[in-house]
Amino acid sequence: MKAVCWYGRSDVRVEEVPDPILLNPHDAIIKVTLTAICGSDLHLYDGFVPTMVPGDIMGHEFMGRVVEVGSEVKRLQPGDRVVVPFPISCGACSYCESGQWSLCDNSNPNAGVAETLYGYSPAGIYGYSHAFGGYAGGQAEYVRVPYADVGPIKVPDELSDAQVLFLTDIFPTGYMAAEQANIQPGDVVAVWGCGPVGQMAIKSAYLLGAERVIAIDRIKERLQMARDQAGAEVINREGRDVVETLKQMTAGRGPDVCIDAVGLEAHVGSLLAVVDRVKQAARIETGRPVALREAIQACSKGGVVSLAGVYGGFLDTVPFGAAFNKGLTFKMGQTHVQKYLKPLLERIQRGEIDPSFVITHRLPLEDAPYGYRIFREKLDGCIKVVLETDHNGRSMAQ
Repeated sequence: MKAVCWYGRSDVRVEEVPDPILLNPHDAIIKVTLTAICGSDLHLYDGFVPTMVPGDIMGHEFMGRVVEVGSEVKRLQPGDRVVVPFPISCGACSYCESGQWSLCDNSNPNAGVAETLYGYSPAGIYGYSHAFGGYAGGQAEYVRVPYADVGPIKVPDELSDAQVLFLTDIFPTGYMAAEQANIQPGDVVAVWGCGPVGQMAIKSAYLLGAERVIAIDRIKERLQMARDQAGAEVINREGRDVVETLKQMTAGRGPDVCIDAVGLEAHVGSLLAVVDRVKQAARIETGRPVALREAIQACSKGGVVSLAGVYGGFLDTVPFGAAFNKGLTFKMGQTHVQKYLKPLLERIQRGEIDPSFVITHRLPLEDAPYGYRIFREKLDGCIKVVLETDHNGRSMAQ
């Protein structure tokens, strides 16, 4: 089969690799119909996530048709059309049973590696380094899905692949970022980053009752989408003091909720950001927490800072004294996607949201290297790339 394989920084290739096989009676094999390039994949592409091995198959946002199931799989059968959540969860440990699916105790066979890096191991993740299990990803024609009775959810035929694909990650991620912030009617929410997750966070904040959402970015196409399609007020951060602007827009109070949808690869031209880039290049610091710093500084007293952007290690010069003295609450973590699959699918079915609005580029799987490049460099108005594995199938038509 064809698959997108990692070979080092800025080097992904579409290659012929062996088809996956059932390794466990609880496995299923999925024929991928639609997959996507995620902002988190760029952290691999840019070399900021350790324990990648040349030839690793990338991708954790994918869906398709079941073609084979193990002898112990009860809920799925060949032909079922499914969306697969990016965290791999066993469904039986205490974390899964409490709905904290991305903290699964049993799905990372390389837990010791993650424990060395982070103290404890989270769940395994498709296509996201050997610290997270070394699982083959979904930017491929076929993929093995462990714990097949736990993760995938069947989707109705009346919804297109594009409408449901983002249940795999970015829609639940944006929604969880908003939900865990305990948004109240009348709240003002600020969202840093108008990439795909940021767009979903904006939409989700409105779904949960926010009165105003203010979105911050520097890319005009992203700001236009945030304003015209997600309904946010926008701040172009180029040449502006974001914290002061937010104060002016909120009568000096600051936003009640601040969502960081940027994470470790913030691109800003300030002096401190330049220092971050130098430290990150030297591996003295593993992230550039520009958005996090501003969120802490801007947030209202007693407010909530919610992190949807990925951070992978150590951060420097974070104004924690401001957070302490303002009594801020922090919420963060990999998304518990399985918790949100059914309720968010129902929101799509009711017409409350169509997540496909973020798609700007549809490419065949063979063009994945080009897709990675335009996504990272923000060329040609690129905001979200989906990769189609079957040019004559359902996903191409929709």
